[in-house]
Amino acid sequence: MKAQTKLLAAAIAAALPWFASAAVTADEAKALGTTLTAVGAEKAASKDGTIPAYAGGLTTAPAGFKAGDGIRPNPFATEKPRLVVDAKNMAQHAGNLTEGAKALLQKYPSFRLDVYPTQRSVAYPKFVADNTARNAVRAKTLNDGRSIEGAHAGFPFPIPKTGNEAMWNHLLRFNGVAYQAKYRNLSVDTAGRTTLSVEGQSTQEFPFWDAAKADTDTFWRMKLQYTGPARRAGEALMLIDPLDIGSKDRRAWSYLPGQRRVRVAPDLSHDTPNPGTAGTTTFDDTFIFNGSMDRFDFKLVGKKEILVPYNAYAAVYQAKQDELLKPNHLNPDLVRWELHRVWVVEAKLKEGKRHVYSRRTFYLDEDSWSALASDGYDARGQLYRTGFAYMAPSYDLPAPYTDMFGHYDLVTGTYSLTGFIAETGGLRHVQALPDREWTPDALAGAGIR
Repeated sequence: MKAQTKLLAAAIAAALPWFASAAVTADEAKALGTTLTAVGAEKAASKDGTIPAYAGGLTTAPAGFKAGDGIRPNPFATEKPRLVVDAKNMAQHAGNLTEGAKALLQKYPSFRLDVYPTQRSVAYPKFVADNTARNAVRAKTLNDGRSIEGAHAGFPFPIPKTGNEAMWNHLLRFNGVAYQAKYRNLSVDTAGRTTLSVEGQSTQEFPFWDAAKADTDTFWRMKLQYTGPARRAGEALMLIDPLDIGSKDRRAWSYLPGQRRVRVAPDLSHDTPNPGTAGTTTFDDTFIFNGSMDRFDFKLVGKKEILVPYNAYAAVYQAKQDELLKPNHLNPDLVRWELHRVWVVEAKLKEGKRHVYSRRTFYLDEDSWSALASDGYDARGQLYRTGFAYMAPSYDLPAPYTDMFGHYDLVTGTYSLTGFIAETGGLRHVQALPDREWTPDALAGAGIR
């Protein structure tokens, strides 16, 4: 009977090539650390040298940084733009622009991209490289690419073959094991008025990257404790995503102080409007993309050289709220753009599935695997929203950091910025909390009005 079961499983896998995606071969993996970096980026410079060869990233903190501080000085503060892209010259640079960037340049005469010398600043602890090499030959996707197994504490697919594999690298992007930040989410309306959507404390943990939790099924968990505005003070939210999210799905809970109870919140996912951005984005817009991949078919298109926000320390750590958020768009003086190689992933809505986006394009940085930009199209096929994440690596860990991000609504003319931390103490990498702090009962205790 066991033999028959194995034969049946093999027959199903053969008949359905989407059923599971296998790891790369040992010969393919030899490219890691040679022609490719330890996490799968091209080591070499671009043909014209604009993108330099990878030299290990930034691992030395600049003068002025205090160990343990949440605010990180800009190591490239003295650099000047090498190029400015605006509506007048955008046609010359169209091949290096996302569709969203083109739309913003066309829509707003004041929008521009100050393009700085490309700095490949992303770096990782040694264990990331070691575990990525091991994962490369054993990790695989299951459930039509929506779940993974065989990977821990390293990128699972440094040499991706499918769109799902590339997106898993983004979902598992390295932010250390845990971090905490006091943050604000802000929205700007068509009149240029800035409104506080929420303010609070964010605790995020990545058990997948914890060497002591090799048997964990959880890759990410987040707890939000709201302190503002006044009508939302005391509310709390908790999300937990499993590696087998393709079959188990996200677990989510919310706490409302008026009811003094924790409720299961199964709708905090996919295209549910996110109250943390006053409903201006979806839950799976978070971090440019977040959650289960069950609504879309993801296609790996290939690599392109694209202008993306990068080393944006001025916006992430030094900016004042009123200086950064201007009518129509962020202040171009404070946003640094660089040319980088990115993986392009096209996502098309599955037949029979529902979502506010009919298709999406994601741009994943080759050095960090973080999605740094996205274009979302509505049911008519028209560009609806475009998002950008503002890369500012934590050179003290070291780890990439792209969790301040924003979305522009090209229909309504509004935009939002999520994870503003410059005026609230910045970001601190911390030790993971005990598992008992990640229960519904603990969430109830966390809510304070």
